[in-house]
Amino acid sequence: MTVYQSSEQLLSVLQEVFDYVIRHPEHVQTFIKSNLVIRILLSEPELEVLLDGRQPPMEVFFGPRPGKANLEISLTSDLLHRLWMGIDSTQQSFLSGKIRTKGNLLKAMSLTEIFLAAERIYPAVAVKYGLTPAK
Repeated sequence: MTVYQSSEQLLSVLQEVFDYVIRHPEHVQTFIKSNLVIRILLSEPELEVLLDGRQPPMEVFFGPRPGKANLEISLTSDLLHRLWMGIDSTQQSFLSGKIRTKGNLLKAMSLTEIFLAAERIYPAVAVKYGLTPAK
C-alpha cells in the first residue's frame, strides 16, 4: 500500500514541509550560496518539485516548470516518506539505485541543510495528514 493516496495529498504535505524550511533561512543559506536549481521528480504518485537557489529567498515550485536544472533527483514518493521518517538510509538508497540522479551529484551536498530541516518537521506533518500514527 502506498503512503500517499493522491498527487494532491502529496502536494499538500510537501507545501507545508517546504513552507517551514523557507521560513527558517538558516536551513537554506548553503543552498542559496550554491546558485543551483534542483528538480525533484517524485513518482507513485507523481509530483515535480523545483528548488531555485539562484537568489534569496529560495523559491519552491510544484508542478512541471520549464528550464534546465543543475541536478535532477528521481525517487518514489514512498521512498521520500521513508527517508524523512528515518526508516530508510539516503546513502543506501543511492547505492541501491532507488534514488537516481542526472547531473553532478556533488551539487546535491548543498541540499543537506534543507533535507535535514525537512526531516525534522516531516514526522509532525505526516501525523497531521494521517500518513503515520501519532506517537
